[in-house]
Amino acid sequence: MAKKLWEKDTTVDLDVEKYTVGRDRELDIYLAPFDVLGSMAHITMLNSIGLLGDDELPVLLTELRRIYKLTQTGEFVIEDGVEDVHSQVELMLTRTLGDLGKKIHSGRSRNDQVLVDLKLFIRHRIERLTGAVKRLFDVLIKQSNRYSNVIIPGYTHFQVAMPSSVGLWLGAYAESLVDDMTVLQAAYRVSNRNPLGSAAGYGSSFPLDRQMTTDLLGFDSMNYNVVYAQMGRGKTERIVAQAISSIAATVSKLAFDSCLFNSQNFGFIKLPDEFTTGSSIMPHKKNPDVFELTRARCNRLQALPMEITLETNNLPSGYFRDLQLVKENFVPAFDEMETILDMTARMIDGIKVNEKAADDSRYEFMYSVEEVNRMVMSGVPFRDAYVKVGREIERGEFKANREIHHTHAGSIGNLCNDRIVALMDNTLTSFEFDKWHRAVDSLLEK
Repeated sequence: MAKKLWEKDTTVDLDVEKYTVGRDRELDIYLAPFDVLGSMAHITMLNSIGLLGDDELPVLLTELRRIYKLTQTGEFVIEDGVEDVHSQVELMLTRTLGDLGKKIHSGRSRNDQVLVDLKLFIRHRIERLTGAVKRLFDVLIKQSNRYSNVIIPGYTHFQVAMPSSVGLWLGAYAESLVDDMTVLQAAYRVSNRNPLGSAAGYGSSFPLDRQMTTDLLGFDSMNYNVVYAQMGRGKTERIVAQAISSIAATVSKLAFDSCLFNSQNFGFIKLPDEFTTGSSIMPHKKNPDVFELTRARCNRLQALPMEITLETNNLPSGYFRDLQLVKENFVPAFDEMETILDMTARMIDGIKVNEKAADDSRYEFMYSVEEVNRMVMSGVPFRDAYVKVGREIERGEFKANREIHHTHAGSIGNLCNDRIVALMDNTLTSFEFDKWHRAVDSLLEK
């Protein structure tokens, strides 16, 4: 069994090791490429301050690049008895390079290693997440434009209220995703700051060049105060989880609407057959299981910020092992959210729309506001027009005029989808992912 980085002469109880390590080996696989990148930046900096020789740095970098490639091909593993990804990388270096491999830990702690790993992991996964959001957004806009003239009732209090349209309905969720992306951008800004050099949370007596590692890894800035860098553990994850939960809330509501509008009592849309399931005893049933599970999974993701809060909110400054548990649901949340977004995009792309839904007599009264407005436009005071139409409805004399003429921004006749697209494009551009891509590419190529 491999010796722990911190282990001296006392042998660790195996049950204690199992309890304390938990799922770290499994979850640290996600962090492996980022641990290697952090080490490459760190040793480049160590060389610049004289703690690694000019002949030693290229040897270490070459081996780290080899390990990095293993993380990209799926061949990197954390061996039995090895505590975490940091230990595995150092073990692989010392096996190949001997004592030279032991030099990479000077001036840092596993505390700031996992911090930088998580920051690099988060910004990488946020970029992927923006791609998944954009794919759903594009489908929503496409379908909104396609069905912009298909009228369906809008509801308040679950009562038929006023005319809406399929285009207006789907466009609303597209714009909601723009706001979610803005929240995600804020989380990205919090994440894209360098904690490396904070060591165990109190800095180091080595003359570390923290700006150098910040630049090498393409961070926007560093976490300047070393105590705060450690305090950011848990807080960063909570902020990112809040951004994920914002996206999940949008998709959950869309899933609920879709289940509702797909039901026979509404019949506004029909979900693709391949995304529904049947009943074991009712041969006519086509259940919207995919959207029901989407709703539940999104609601579970909305609980994640509170879970992280409960794990971390009673901790003082400094590092505590409690923080390890944050990874267990936070790290897999990105896979979950991406899967949900891609499945939802496929569902919305395949819906069939009932273009005659509003012809049903049940929806006649939703045109009452249109009649009131027509009277107002002809000079009748609004309150008088409202009372007149209301009395016609009560007496059963109201006859709907189904002509609709909405022209203002964001209404049925003027969806403003082009402006919503521009908002999304501007938000995506402002992430500036290219900055860190250039830095990491340069680090890997040197």
